[in-house]
Amino acid sequence: MTPERLDDILSRFPEISLAVVGDFFLDKYLIVDRALSETSLETGKEVLQVVEIRHSPGAAGTVCNNLAALGVGELYAMGLVGEDGQGYELRQGLELRGVLLHYLRSVPDFFTPTYTKPMERLADGAEVEMNRIDIKNRRPLPEVAEAQMIDCLREISQRVQGVIVSDQVQEEGYGLITAGMRSGLARMALENPTLEVLVDSRTRIGLFHNVMLKPNQHEAVHAATGDFREQVTAEQAVQAGQGLSAHASKPVFLTRGAEGITVCTPDTATPVLGIKLEGPLDIVGAGDSANAGIMMALAAGASPAEAAVVGNLVASITVQQLGTTGTATPAQVRARFAECEGLYAEV
Repeated sequence: MTPERLDDILSRFPEISLAVVGDFFLDKYLIVDRALSETSLETGKEVLQVVEIRHSPGAAGTVCNNLAALGVGELYAMGLVGEDGQGYELRQGLELRGVLLHYLRSVPDFFTPTYTKPMERLADGAEVEMNRIDIKNRRPLPEVAEAQMIDCLREISQRVQGVIVSDQVQEEGYGLITAGMRSGLARMALENPTLEVLVDSRTRIGLFHNVMLKPNQHEAVHAATGDFREQVTAEQAVQAGQGLSAHASKPVFLTRGAEGITVCTPDTATPVLGIKLEGPLDIVGAGDSANAGIMMALAAGASPAEAAVVGNLVASITVQQLGTTGTATPAQVRARFAECEGLYAEV
């Protein structure tokens, strides 16, 4: 990878059409100033006072945030929201980023999944997250909504060069990526061999076929062994990544934290080193930003190893943005590459 090759890849981003399919959440931040707290006359408990409200698209929406910042030419959101205030705010946030919402459908009696994050503002202006409040759907996805989304897959595959799948909801069948949707995605990929499809799944990465996968090392080992392990060796991670690649019949982008990304096929494992960073880091959303960089590069004609480089660069920028799920621009990607001093000369 040279500066000229990176420029060539980045210069194609405005020509790319992509879709993000999956679980769209609203990230809602309530900024609390405890110096203004009151005491409830009825209960005697502390009444927290909100002095600022921020919200932004989360989960699959975080991927959209990153793609928009990288300058994607055309971007579709495909998912489900409720007919509620959170759905309105989520749509508003996506529209502000230029995301096309024709395939983001409203469902009656459905919660817009929301991570509500009370943040205590300290005297020095810093913010500390308090207990998070989650709004999620506690029953399976309606069959009518599932069928509608499976039909949309066929249509959207004709509009875009690539699809990123974000399977965020842990409970099987309660989010968008149901067993039926997984089958639909496998058919879509098989019927459209030039379409790039990259899947990120929190708990079910081993159940996808005919698509590229982006697990972290813990998710990969869990898919291979059935166990979540706090400590994973490089050998265990790579073996699991290669097994997933054989199962999915596509390359696997195995993320390994500070160690970078290993691109796995059934017979090979190509390490793409991580970028050493100093100072405090916030890794929330790092996987989503890596997804965006990988997919944009693939759609621009990069090889899997080159795409892993771009994914590393983007993630290295976003993790340095504290207290938020950050984004990276092409200018920032170029600058970070220049700081690496030949780290990716062999890729």
